[in-house]
Amino acid sequence: MQAEDTNRAPMNPERKFLGDRMLGTLTRYLRFLGYDCESADTLPSGNPGEDTMLLAWAEKEGRILLTRDRELAGRAREHGMYIREKDILDQVKMLREHGLIDLKVRLIRCSLCNTLLRGATDEEIRGTDYAPSVPGDFIYLWCPTCRRLYWNGTHSESIIRRIDDLSQRSENAP
Repeated sequence: MQAEDTNRAPMNPERKFLGDRMLGTLTRYLRFLGYDCESADTLPSGNPGEDTMLLAWAEKEGRILLTRDRELAGRAREHGMYIREKDILDQVKMLREHGLIDLKVRLIRCSLCNTLLRGATDEEIRGTDYAPSVPGDFIYLWCPTCRRLYWNGTHSESIIRRIDDLSQRSENAP
């Protein structure tokens, strides 16, 4: 699906993505939105056949390959999308305008490794040196793969606010 395509695909919260190395921030944002988004960054760097590997990965797992490489997006055909925008919010908006995502922040996936998060235990919370030391009404989530603690603090609130602002602008657009 090329960016120039004006047909909107139906919304699908189960849609899966694969981001190329140039779209690391977009990959993390899609994970904040709850989408299964793998990253080319998990592959060893410097492989001249990486584009072919990404194409095969996207096709095998039914993922949409998101790339800043127009030629690669063309080779991917229906499994790819050229991301022409440079700004992260413009990239998110573009995916929304093409009907590929909705703008509901779900915070259910690890932003680093894409694993589904689960509720954190008290032991996991106490075992981190970066958990908030000030008591609050935090919801703590845990990534069992990379052993990272998440909570609804200022960072997640900032992301939610940015996405909500983008959503409001999209709804109010002519």
